[in-house]
Amino acid sequence: MVLVVHNQEALTQACLDSLRSTTAPFELCVVDNGSTDGTEAYFRAFPLLYPLRYQRNDGNVGLIRALNQGATLATGEILCFLHNDTEMLEPTWLERLMGALGDGRDVGLAGLYGARRLRRDGRYVGRTIVHCLADAPRMPAPRVEVAAVDGVCLALLRSLFREVGGFDESYGFFHGYDRDLSFAVRERGRRCLVVDVPFVHRGGGTRSGEGAPVAASEDIIQRREAMARFAHKWSHRLPSDVRGIRERIASYFEPRGEKAPA
Repeated sequence: MVLVVHNQEALTQACLDSLRSTTAPFELCVVDNGSTDGTEAYFRAFPLLYPLRYQRNDGNVGLIRALNQGATLATGEILCFLHNDTEMLEPTWLERLMGALGDGRDVGLAGLYGARRLRRDGRYVGRTIVHCLADAPRMPAPRVEVAAVDGVCLALLRSLFREVGGFDESYGFFHGYDRDLSFAVRERGRRCLVVDVPFVHRGGGTRSGEGAPVAASEDIIQRREAMARFAHKWSHRLPSDVRGIRERIASYFEPRGEKAPA
Protein backbone atom coordinates (compact mmCIF):
# COMPACT_ATOMS: atom_id res chain seq x y z
CA MET A 1 0.00 0.00 0.00
CA VAL A 2 1.63 3.22 -1.18
CA LEU A 3 0.50 6.52 0.34
CA VAL A 4 1.93 9.95 -0.49
CA VAL A 5 1.30 12.69 2.07
CA HIS A 6 1.89 16.41 2.32
CA ASN A 7 0.34 17.97 5.42
CA GLN A 8 -3.40 17.25 5.84
CA GLU A 9 -2.64 15.10 8.91
CA ALA A 10 -6.31 14.73 9.84
CA LEU A 11 -7.19 13.33 6.41
CA THR A 12 -4.30 10.88 6.58
CA GLN A 13 -5.29 9.64 10.04
CA ALA A 14 -8.91 9.16 8.94
CA CYS A 15 -7.73 7.20 5.92
CA LEU A 16 -5.49 4.92 7.97
CA ASP A 17 -8.14 4.46 10.65
CA SER A 18 -10.46 3.15 7.93
CA LEU A 19 -7.85 0.53 6.99
CA ARG A 20 -7.67 -1.00 10.49
CA SER A 21 -10.22 -3.72 9.69
CA THR A 22 -8.76 -4.63 6.30
CA THR A 23 -8.83 -8.41 6.02
CA ALA A 24 -5.91 -8.79 3.59
CA PRO A 25 -2.45 -8.27 5.10
CA PHE A 26 -0.38 -5.42 3.71
CA GLU A 27 2.62 -3.24 4.39
CA LEU A 28 2.20 0.53 4.40
CA CYS A 29 4.76 2.51 2.39
CA VAL A 30 4.51 6.23 3.07
CA VAL A 31 6.36 9.00 1.24
CA ASP A 32 6.12 12.31 3.08
CA ASN A 33 6.64 15.26 0.73
CA GLY A 34 8.09 17.55 3.37
CA SER A 35 5.04 18.00 5.59
CA THR A 36 5.23 20.93 8.00
CA ASP A 37 2.31 19.98 10.27
CA GLY A 38 2.21 17.01 12.66
CA THR A 39 2.42 14.37 9.92
CA GLU A 40 6.06 13.43 10.50
CA ALA A 41 5.58 13.08 14.27
CA TYR A 42 2.48 10.95 13.68
CA PHE A 43 4.39 8.44 11.55
CA ARG A 44 7.48 8.46 13.78
CA ALA A 45 5.22 7.28 16.63
CA PHE A 46 3.02 5.12 14.39
CA PRO A 47 1.31 2.22 16.21
CA LEU A 48 2.31 -1.09 14.63
CA LEU A 49 -1.04 -2.08 13.16
CA TYR A 50 0.77 -3.19 10.01
CA PRO A 51 4.40 -2.95 8.84
CA LEU A 52 5.39 0.63 8.03
CA ARG A 53 8.07 1.91 5.67
CA TYR A 54 8.41 5.68 5.89
CA GLN A 55 10.46 8.02 3.70
CA ARG A 56 10.55 11.78 4.14
CA ASN A 57 11.60 14.13 1.36
CA ASP A 58 13.14 17.48 2.23
CA GLY A 59 10.55 19.24 0.06
CA ASN A 60 7.53 18.53 -2.08
CA VAL A 61 8.80 16.64 -5.12
CA GLY A 62 5.29 16.20 -6.50
CA LEU A 63 2.84 13.33 -6.30
CA ILE A 64 4.01 11.40 -9.37
CA ARG A 65 7.66 11.22 -8.39
CA ALA A 66 6.73 10.37 -4.80
CA LEU A 67 4.48 7.52 -5.96
CA ASN A 68 7.44 6.01 -7.80
CA GLN A 69 9.52 6.41 -4.65
CA GLY A 70 6.84 4.61 -2.69
CA ALA A 71 6.86 1.73 -5.16
CA THR A 72 10.58 1.21 -4.53
CA LEU A 73 9.91 0.97 -0.78
CA ALA A 74 7.37 -1.81 -1.24
CA THR A 75 8.29 -5.50 -1.11
CA GLY A 76 4.98 -7.17 -2.02
CA GLU A 77 3.97 -8.63 -5.38
CA ILE A 78 0.93 -6.34 -5.67
CA LEU A 79 1.12 -2.56 -5.47
CA CYS A 80 -1.89 -0.54 -4.35
CA PHE A 81 -1.56 3.25 -4.67
CA LEU A 82 -4.11 5.02 -2.50
CA HIS A 83 -4.83 8.72 -1.99
CA ASN A 84 -4.81 9.85 1.63
CA ASP A 85 -8.16 11.66 1.31
CA THR A 86 -10.08 8.39 0.95
CA GLU A 87 -11.75 6.17 3.53
CA MET A 88 -12.56 2.52 2.86
CA LEU A 89 -15.90 1.25 4.18
CA GLU A 90 -15.67 -2.53 3.90
CA PRO A 91 -12.96 -4.79 5.39
CA THR A 92 -12.71 -6.94 2.23
CA TRP A 93 -11.97 -4.02 -0.08
CA LEU A 94 -8.34 -5.00 -0.72
CA GLU A 95 -9.19 -8.67 -1.23
CA ARG A 96 -11.69 -7.69 -3.89
CA LEU A 97 -9.19 -5.51 -5.72
CA MET A 98 -6.60 -8.29 -5.67
CA GLY A 99 -9.21 -10.80 -6.76
CA ALA A 100 -10.05 -8.63 -9.76
CA LEU A 101 -6.39 -8.69 -10.84
CA GLY A 102 -6.19 -12.46 -10.73
CA ASP A 103 -2.90 -13.69 -12.18
CA GLY A 104 -2.45 -10.48 -14.19
CA ARG A 105 -2.66 -12.07 -17.62
CA ASP A 106 -6.11 -10.62 -18.42
CA VAL A 107 -6.69 -7.73 -16.00
CA GLY A 108 -3.76 -5.41 -15.49
CA LEU A 109 -5.18 -2.56 -13.42
CA ALA A 110 -8.02 -2.29 -10.91
CA GLY A 111 -9.40 0.73 -9.08
CA LEU A 112 -12.44 2.49 -7.68
CA TYR A 113 -13.23 5.17 -10.25
CA GLY A 114 -12.82 5.42 -14.00
CA ALA A 115 -14.38 6.09 -17.40
CA ARG A 116 -15.36 3.74 -20.18
CA ARG A 117 -14.85 6.29 -22.93
CA LEU A 118 -12.25 9.02 -23.43
CA ARG A 119 -12.42 11.75 -26.05
CA ARG A 120 -9.69 12.51 -28.56
CA ASP A 121 -8.32 15.18 -26.20
CA GLY A 122 -8.14 12.65 -23.35
CA ARG A 123 -11.11 13.91 -21.33
CA TYR A 124 -13.55 11.49 -19.74
CA VAL A 125 -17.01 11.29 -21.30
CA GLY A 126 -19.07 12.01 -18.22
CA ARG A 127 -21.96 9.63 -18.83
CA THR A 128 -19.51 6.71 -19.10
CA ILE A 129 -17.93 7.35 -15.69
CA VAL A 130 -18.29 4.48 -13.23
CA HIS A 131 -17.41 4.54 -9.55
CA CYS A 132 -18.38 3.17 -6.14
CA LEU A 133 -18.51 6.36 -4.09
CA ALA A 134 -20.53 5.73 -0.96
CA ASP A 135 -23.11 8.48 -1.59
CA ALA A 136 -23.91 7.32 -5.16
CA PRO A 137 -26.02 4.49 -6.59
CA ARG A 138 -24.25 1.11 -6.64
CA MET A 139 -22.40 0.10 -9.77
CA PRO A 140 -24.29 -1.97 -12.39
CA ALA A 141 -21.96 -4.94 -11.82
CA PRO A 142 -19.28 -6.02 -9.32
CA ARG A 143 -16.62 -5.24 -11.92
CA VAL A 144 -16.83 -2.91 -14.93
CA GLU A 145 -14.21 -2.56 -17.66
CA VAL A 146 -13.02 1.00 -18.25
CA ALA A 147 -10.68 2.77 -20.63
CA ALA A 148 -8.90 4.52 -17.76
CA VAL A 149 -8.78 4.22 -13.97
CA ASP A 150 -8.56 7.30 -11.76
CA GLY A 151 -5.56 7.69 -9.45
CA VAL A 152 -7.63 7.78 -6.26
CA CYS A 153 -6.84 4.05 -6.07
CA LEU A 154 -4.74 1.96 -8.44
CA ALA A 155 -3.82 -1.70 -7.93
CA LEU A 156 -1.57 -3.78 -10.19
CA LEU A 157 1.15 -6.41 -10.13
CA ARG A 158 4.63 -5.15 -9.35
CA SER A 159 5.99 -6.96 -12.40
CA LEU A 160 3.62 -5.08 -14.71
CA PHE A 161 4.40 -1.76 -13.02
CA ARG A 162 8.07 -2.37 -13.72
CA GLU A 163 7.34 -3.47 -17.28
CA VAL A 164 5.62 -0.18 -18.13
CA GLY A 165 8.41 1.81 -16.46
CA GLY A 166 6.41 3.04 -13.47
CA PHE A 167 4.60 6.35 -13.54
CA ASP A 168 5.71 8.77 -16.25
CA GLU A 169 7.25 11.65 -14.28
CA SER A 170 7.39 13.89 -17.34
CA TYR A 171 3.74 14.74 -16.66
CA GLY A 172 4.96 16.97 -13.87
CA PHE A 173 3.51 17.47 -10.42
CA PHE A 174 0.16 15.70 -10.24
CA HIS A 175 -2.04 15.28 -13.32
CA GLY A 176 -2.13 12.73 -16.14
CA TYR A 177 -0.22 9.87 -14.54
CA ASP A 178 -3.30 7.69 -13.95
CA ARG A 179 -4.63 7.93 -17.51
CA ASP A 180 -1.11 7.28 -18.78
CA LEU A 181 -0.68 4.17 -16.63
CA SER A 182 -4.08 2.87 -17.74
CA PHE A 183 -3.18 3.21 -21.41
CA ALA A 184 0.27 1.70 -20.87
CA VAL A 185 -1.42 -1.32 -19.27
CA ARG A 186 -3.93 -1.62 -22.11
CA GLU A 187 -1.13 -1.27 -24.66
CA ARG A 188 0.20 -4.55 -23.27
CA GLY A 189 -3.08 -6.35 -23.83
CA ARG A 190 -4.48 -6.15 -20.30
CA ARG A 191 -7.84 -4.78 -19.27
CA CYS A 192 -8.60 -2.06 -16.71
CA LEU A 193 -11.44 -2.51 -14.22
CA VAL A 194 -13.36 -0.50 -11.67
CA VAL A 195 -14.37 -2.74 -8.75
CA ASP A 196 -17.48 -2.19 -6.64
CA VAL A 197 -15.76 -1.38 -3.34
CA PRO A 198 -17.60 1.49 -1.60
CA PHE A 199 -15.38 4.32 -0.39
CA VAL A 200 -15.53 7.92 0.77
CA HIS A 201 -13.54 10.64 -1.00
CA ARG A 202 -12.93 13.60 1.30
CA GLY A 203 -11.06 15.84 -1.10
CA GLY A 204 -10.52 18.93 0.96
CA GLY A 205 -8.00 20.81 -1.14
CA THR A 206 -5.15 18.33 -1.01
CA ARG A 207 -3.89 19.76 -4.32
CA SER A 208 -4.86 23.41 -4.40
CA GLY A 209 -6.86 24.32 -1.29
CA GLU A 210 -5.68 26.27 1.74
CA GLY A 211 -2.20 25.11 2.71
CA ALA A 212 -1.80 23.06 -0.46
CA PRO A 213 1.49 23.24 -2.40
CA VAL A 214 -0.06 24.52 -5.66
CA ALA A 215 -2.30 27.54 -6.16
CA ALA A 216 -5.62 26.88 -7.88
CA SER A 217 -4.63 28.87 -10.99
CA GLU A 218 -1.35 26.97 -11.33
CA ASP A 219 -3.15 23.66 -10.80
CA ILE A 220 -5.43 24.42 -13.77
CA ILE A 221 -2.43 25.23 -15.96
CA GLN A 222 -0.69 22.01 -14.96
CA ARG A 223 -3.85 20.00 -15.65
CA ARG A 224 -4.14 21.44 -19.16
CA GLU A 225 -0.49 20.77 -19.92
CA ALA A 226 -0.77 17.18 -18.67
CA MET A 227 -3.88 16.53 -20.75
CA ALA A 228 -2.18 17.89 -23.85
CA ARG A 229 0.80 15.64 -23.26
CA PHE A 230 -1.44 12.61 -22.72
CA ALA A 231 -3.46 13.30 -25.90
CA HIS A 232 -0.27 13.62 -27.94
CA LYS A 233 1.44 10.56 -26.46
CA TRP A 234 -1.59 8.30 -26.90
CA SER A 235 -3.06 9.82 -30.07
CA HIS A 236 -2.92 6.37 -31.71
CA ARG A 237 -5.41 5.11 -29.09
CA LEU A 238 -7.69 8.12 -28.80
CA PRO A 239 -10.62 8.43 -28.77
CA SER A 240 -11.07 5.24 -26.76
CA ASP A 241 -14.24 3.33 -25.86
CA VAL A 242 -14.36 -0.10 -24.21
CA ARG A 243 -18.14 -0.44 -24.46
CA GLY A 244 -19.72 -2.96 -26.77
CA ILE A 245 -21.63 -1.92 -29.90
CA ARG A 246 -25.07 -2.44 -28.33
CA GLU A 247 -24.18 -0.29 -25.32
CA ARG A 248 -22.81 2.45 -27.53
CA ILE A 249 -25.98 2.52 -29.61
CA ALA A 250 -28.18 2.53 -26.50
CA SER A 251 -26.24 5.50 -25.12
CA TYR A 252 -27.45 7.69 -27.99
CA PHE A 253 -30.97 7.45 -26.60
CA GLU A 254 -29.97 8.41 -23.05
CA PRO A 255 -30.13 11.99 -21.66
CA ARG A 256 -27.01 13.95 -22.49
CA GLY A 257 -26.37 15.39 -19.03
CA GLU A 258 -22.86 14.38 -17.96
CA LYS A 259 -21.44 13.76 -14.52
CA ALA A 260 -18.32 15.68 -13.60
CA PRO A 261 -15.25 13.65 -12.65
CA ALA A 262 -14.23 13.64 -8.99
